[in-house]
Amino acid sequence: MNRLDKLAQKLKKRDLKREEFNNLLLALYGMFEDPALLYETLKARGFPIEEREEIVVLKTAKTHYMEQEYVIVDIETSGSKPANSQIIEIGAIKYRENRIVDRFESFVYASQLPEYITKLTGITPEDLLEAPPQREVLARFREFLGDGVFVAHNVGFDYGFLSDKLEESGYGRLANRKLCTIDLAKRTIKSQRYGLRFLNDLLGLDSLIHHRAYADALTALKVLKISMERLPAEVVSAEDLIDFSKKRKS
Repeated sequence: MNRLDKLAQKLKKRDLKREEFNNLLLALYGMFEDPALLYETLKARGFPIEEREEIVVLKTAKTHYMEQEYVIVDIETSGSKPANSQIIEIGAIKYRENRIVDRFESFVYASQLPEYITKLTGITPEDLLEAPPQREVLARFREFLGDGVFVAHNVGFDYGFLSDKLEESGYGRLANRKLCTIDLAKRTIKSQRYGLRFLNDLLGLDSLIHHRAYADALTALKVLKISMERLPAEVVSAEDLIDFSKKRKS
C-alpha cells in the first residue's frame, strides 16, 4: 500500500485533529519534512482533504457517491511506456449527480507519430502539428481534474502515464483518489470479458469505440453509470465505492 492509500485509510477510519494529521504526515513522509507544506502540496496534487475547524477530513469519505465529482479520463499515446513516448490526446468528462457538468478534449503536439498508432486511432501526424504542447495541455488538464475522483477503464495505465508526464513537466504526480471501471464492472456486471468494446456490445451502449480519447471516456462513463445502478446498500460514500470496486467477487 502506498503512502497516499495509507493516508486515506487512516482518514476513512476517523477525522484527525490538525496536530494528529501533521504527525501522521511526518510518520509517512519523514521527520524532516514540513507538514504544512506537505498538506498544501497534497491538496495541489488532488488529494481530497480539507480542514474544518482544525479537523482534517477526507472529503471522499464524507460525500455520497452520487454527489461526488468524478472525472472520467482516457488518453491516447504514441507508445506504451512514458519513458520513450508521449500523450497525443486527452479526453475527460466531469460527472456529478447523474449528469455531465463539463468536458475536456485536446490533441497534444508531436513532431512525429508511429504509423501503427495512426492505424489504431485514426490520429494523423497532421492532427498534432498545430496542437498545443504537452506541458500546456497537462496544466489545463490538472486544473480541470481538481480533486475529483480519477476514473478510467484500466485506470492504472491512464493514471500512471499522466502522473509520469505531470512530474516530468514539473507539476508533481497525481494524488487524486482513483476508480477503475474494469474493477467496478467485474463486481456489478456479469460478462465473459471486460474490455470497452465487449461491454459496449454486451450492454447495448451504442458508443463509438475507435481508440479516441473522448469517445472512450464517454463509454467508460456509461459503464460507470450502469455499475452505480447495481451497487449494494452498504455502498454509501465515494470511498465506499472505491473500496467496493477493489473487493474480490465472492
